[in-house]
Amino acid sequence: MRPARMQEVALNALGMLLAGGSIFSQFGGIPLLLLMFVAMYFLLIAPNQRKQKTWAAMLASLKPGDRVTTNGGLRGVIVSVKDDLLVVRTAPDGVKLEFVKSAVAAVTTEESNSKS
Repeated sequence: MRPARMQEVALNALGMLLAGGSIFSQFGGIPLLLLMFVAMYFLLIAPNQRKQKTWAAMLASLKPGDRVTTNGGLRGVIVSVKDDLLVVRTAPDGVKLEFVKSAVAAVTTEESNSKS
């Protein structure tokens, strides 16, 4: 390559750098868009997946005698656990109600034991 041609290439490269010819302008907004997707994953999707796993583990560990609160706000003690059903006895009259496991919002047995 001739020295004049090398000098011209170097000046063109320098001109591109000075004119904002960075990697972001060469590829458009793709790197910024990818960065936004990665941030959204770590801020929204990953915490929800962890929360879902802990909730599924809580449902799998339900056993008779656990005090539970349903999504509707009813509280009671589990009498029996079948495949996907729970029989819950409520406090005032001892009424037995049948619920689907997914209706359980929280197990309150551990909380009452730790307060005592």
